[in-house]
Amino acid sequence: MEGDEANFPPDSSDNLSQRGSVADSATLSRAQDVLVYLFGESAVHLTVESLGSVTIQELGRSVREALNIPDSIQDVFAFWLCSPLLELQLKSRHQPYKLCRQWHDLLYRFTEASEEDISQDEPFLQYRRNVFYPKSKELQIEDEAVLRLLYEEAKSNILSGRYPCDPEHWTSLGALSLAIEEGSGLESQKLTTTLKKKLSSFLPAHVALGSGGLLSTLRGKSSRQAGLEQSLLEEYRKISPSAGNSSETTQLLQRYLNTCHALPYYGCGFFYGDIDKPVQGILHRGRRKAVIVGICLEGVYVMDHVLLGLKFSELSWDHTYPEEEGDSHILWLEFDGEEDGTPVNKLLKIYSKQAELMSGFIEFCVELNCVAEAAAAAAAVVDTTDGETSQSQSSGKDSSNKTGRGGRRGLLRRQSSVVCSRVHSLNTISYVDNGKEIKRLKPKRAASFFTRQATLSSYSSVQVTDGLEQG
Repeated sequence: MEGDEANFPPDSSDNLSQRGSVADSATLSRAQDVLVYLFGESAVHLTVESLGSVTIQELGRSVREALNIPDSIQDVFAFWLCSPLLELQLKSRHQPYKLCRQWHDLLYRFTEASEEDISQDEPFLQYRRNVFYPKSKELQIEDEAVLRLLYEEAKSNILSGRYPCDPEHWTSLGALSLAIEEGSGLESQKLTTTLKKKLSSFLPAHVALGSGGLLSTLRGKSSRQAGLEQSLLEEYRKISPSAGNSSETTQLLQRYLNTCHALPYYGCGFFYGDIDKPVQGILHRGRRKAVIVGICLEGVYVMDHVLLGLKFSELSWDHTYPEEEGDSHILWLEFDGEEDGTPVNKLLKIYSKQAELMSGFIEFCVELNCVAEAAAAAAAVVDTTDGETSQSQSSGKDSSNKTGRGGRRGLLRRQSSVVCSRVHSLNTISYVDNGKEIKRLKPKRAASFFTRQATLSSYSSVQVTDGLEQG
């Protein structure tokens, strides 16, 4: 959505204590030094004239020149204004200095931060992956400098836990990181020494450090670390060196990113929110769980690990505003489910000040996909000898996969992998009829409560009634 106020949660791996704000040294009348931060604890140093009016488009040319990024793939990256409280992807027309001046207003509107935290918060400017850049295009990139930037960002998200993954993923990725940063032909002694010193540089923090706390014995920790080192060592030895250092590094970077692409939420923009916990105990007290909501061109992911993953063809959604002071904004996700063997509509409530942003983000991604699909369909028609027949067949095939009214979505299935949905752990509303009462029914997509769906038709907002607050 390259929205005016699209924002995402911060990456906890950043060393923010050493980072400054664009607004700190801004003076409108003369040239000023600006740092544009990259992942991997590096930055681009620019000298900018008239910083108060400079646009992202103008900064982009300078940064691409400094990093040797070809103009042909300039859309891979975007500028983000970030702090520990909020992250915004900026448009080319935005002026970062002016946004810095409005930063506290944005924090009040889109975060739950305290007044004290807001008053002390300062943003910094970062150059990182454009959340709207298709993964299919990324797979075609061969420029090593660009691949290195993408790798550093993906690695940061893996190590910080923003991208949950299974042991086979983090072991493979850790070994590739070791080969990229230390070389693929380390002799045994140096390899062992490197792993002992830098294990946390190759594995997610919760894996490398463990979670036993004071209850874990030193002997147990040592045994765990030895097992992790051995797993990485074995995976590292499977990596075959390529001829030529440059070619080898490029191939390793591509292999790392290709592995990350297997994670469905790779490239997501992230938002904060809360969901209801399933009712437990005799008092039936309701509590909430903090979650991160990832949204990308493919779908929506509700994560504490992964609780729910939905392609856009599998969901309907809407956003409702608080009716009274103290109430929450809510993002509603509707999807197909099962209750005692009966197909049902399920509704998940996500409480968040960023619900409006998430709804707009989803809508923009759906629109981008519709444009891409229409362009692909038009190209396919041109390439056929019988355009009319081809278009008819293509339309018929698409109708079975899209959500539209009368269409039917496949049911979600729980699997053992950490990257798969755990619908059983969600507190959802399972039976809904016109938003007025909860009752058992076998729903059809035409009976969907929400009118916002992944179709080419126009969207119309739905008014949610008090009945939805049940359950």
